[in-house]
Amino acid sequence: METHFESNPLIERLPNHLKQFIKPQVYEDYTPINQAVWRYVMRKNVDYLSKVAHNSYLEGLEKTGLEIDNIPNMYGMNRILKAIGWAAVAVDGFIPPNAFMEFQAYNVLVIACDIRQLEHIEYTPAPDIIHEGAGHAPIIANPEYAEYLRRFGEIGCKAISSARDYELYEAIRLLSILKEAEGTPEADIKKAEEQVDYLQNNMGELSEMSRIRNLHWWTVEYGLIGTIDNPKIYGAGLLSSIGESAWCMTDNVKKIPYDISAADTSFDITKPQPQLYVTPDFAHLSQVLEEFASKMALRTGGLSGIKKLIQSKSLGTIELSTGLQISGTFSNVIEEDGKPVYIQTTGKTALSYREKELVGHGTEYHAEGYGSPIGKLKGINLAIEEMSPRDLNAYAIYEGEKVTLEFEGNITVSGEIITGSRNLQGEILIIKFKNCTVTHNDTILFQPEWGIYDMAVGKKVIAAFSGPADAASFDLINHVPASQTIKQKKSLERAELEKLYATVRNLREKNISDTTLASVFESVVANHPNDWLLSVEIVELAHKINDKTLENKVIDHLENIKIKRPEIAHLITNGLELLVENSPATL
Repeated sequence: METHFESNPLIERLPNHLKQFIKPQVYEDYTPINQAVWRYVMRKNVDYLSKVAHNSYLEGLEKTGLEIDNIPNMYGMNRILKAIGWAAVAVDGFIPPNAFMEFQAYNVLVIACDIRQLEHIEYTPAPDIIHEGAGHAPIIANPEYAEYLRRFGEIGCKAISSARDYELYEAIRLLSILKEAEGTPEADIKKAEEQVDYLQNNMGELSEMSRIRNLHWWTVEYGLIGTIDNPKIYGAGLLSSIGESAWCMTDNVKKIPYDISAADTSFDITKPQPQLYVTPDFAHLSQVLEEFASKMALRTGGLSGIKKLIQSKSLGTIELSTGLQISGTFSNVIEEDGKPVYIQTTGKTALSYREKELVGHGTEYHAEGYGSPIGKLKGINLAIEEMSPRDLNAYAIYEGEKVTLEFEGNITVSGEIITGSRNLQGEILIIKFKNCTVTHNDTILFQPEWGIYDMAVGKKVIAAFSGPADAASFDLINHVPASQTIKQKKSLERAELEKLYATVRNLREKNISDTTLASVFESVVANHPNDWLLSVEIVELAHKINDKTLENKVIDHLENIKIKRPEIAHLITNGLELLVENSPATL
């Protein structure tokens, strides 16, 4: 698979399984209406957010190369982001949460390069370049927050999902696409909303991924910072929503001190948030993240970690006390007294050490699954990995010896030792047997006819996490979302309107007076009477060239639109207040 994107050293070092999500940003695809939407939102945001956003926001706009008048070009952004140790890539809408977070771990910001329609200018449930570029990018210029984001990605991508998490991801992706697409039948949207609502309310016990996604939502997306009485905005979802950024500052939204309990507070992406969490500073975010991570299977391992991987029904890894890492789809664990005594994977499995696959232990060799005892030998306090050469010899754990090893939990391994593999500290990682039988009580787990038996060595499971230890062990370039983004429809009427937007944009950029402005307005009134944003831009230019006659005529037209379309009246009012410094009080 070959993907073209704007380069940056951070992008070049991304693993291939992340590069599969990258799509080229075709800048020419942005229409004059798209540019006008970006400009309106950015002008409104900079004006309003300068009062309510964390001070890093406005500083970050300049540092990250974002312009008010133009949709950002990835090349320009990457050139400037490089200076603060980050990069940006374009993706197609929502990508799986693990992948999204892993990009962050590599200091790479993912940006959905599509842009919301004019009809959804205040808010869209679909990720777009306004949300990602104007929301996430500016704040990462703050070093403390950027490190929180990187660390969050590093921890979050290891969180274990449930089988239902992926269903919810696909359902949310589909809903966001349908709601953003023009002309989607209400019945289709309702059906998608019902599916998201059903899944959100029937997730069962929240997985690690669900809980850390909650933390992500209440901080990175919808976080407030400061005090309960005087909070500032830093969450990208709020920074990119001209509607909700104002709503969240009112008493209608409850403000709660941010702590670990946010992990158990779910959210609904289809509605404004009824409550938001306020962190006193960015350092507190990192403290809560570490508190959460300390309880993840990534750090606790054990029987519960293995069970989480089994329930996930997806690729995961356990790490043993020797450092041996077993990656595969875990299907069974035999337990005794609350401890795992035997683990089993199904299908392709790989063995690694320090995130590097061990030679001869890839998925081709372990193609049908892998099983091994875990723990200590029965009646012996000394674990195999702790035995000296003299101890190993005393217990006949030696090349060429026929031996029967009885583990706690009634797991028995009986066969002839061929050889062993050790880690850098000299501890044995794997013992290889021939003519080997492995049993649990009377149940056969491995028999000689199956070939060579590679027994993992480790007295306990110290970590369990999502994904492989070595990404190169598996073919991970296989993500195909169930839904694809829907592009705006092209019609003759739309093409004519785009030309009018382009004309006004050219007039503004050339900074000249032109009688064309009046004829553009006449065309808008005659052929596109419901469009409001272009008329707001015409008012701006008429005001600039002091054409009071045209200015008043356009304002009267906008007043009529406000009466006919009360749902967007506030957008017109806000636009005029922003664009015309001395607008009449009636506006």
